[in-house]
Amino acid sequence: MLTIALFCLAASGQRPVAEKPGESTAQHVRSSPAFAELMLRKTDVEADLEALLLDYKEEFPQVIELRYQMGLLNNEIERMLGTKESDSGRLTLSLGKLIVRRIELETNLWKLLQAYQDGHPDVRRAKRRVEIYSGAIKEILGN
Repeated sequence: MLTIALFCLAASGQRPVAEKPGESTAQHVRSSPAFAELMLRKTDVEADLEALLLDYKEEFPQVIELRYQMGLLNNEIERMLGTKESDSGRLTLSLGKLIVRRIELETNLWKLLQAYQDGHPDVRRAKRRVEIYSGAIKEILGN
């Protein structure tokens, strides 16, 4: 009987009352170009990680790097899912590309910090690149 009621609601375009909290509010984000861009990159990283894990162990440097990048992607996805519906118009493809590029730059900075001191010229340049992309993202989001 409940199944028939849910089917009727779905056919009429209405949502059931017992919807999970946050599910409908996140739909505007999930359908945005920026979210799609992040999911594309996350899928690429997952595929690369799975391919490496067939031949290498968790301690392999590239596996560690991909796990770090996956963590950054997951953090950005969670942050994006918290976007208000009124701000969803800002979640453009360009924003998604900026975020993906910033994550790549942050990963590069993390790798440099494994080998060099904080004041090394390469580290300083990498930090500045991350700051520039972060500034552009903040400008778009209005934060």
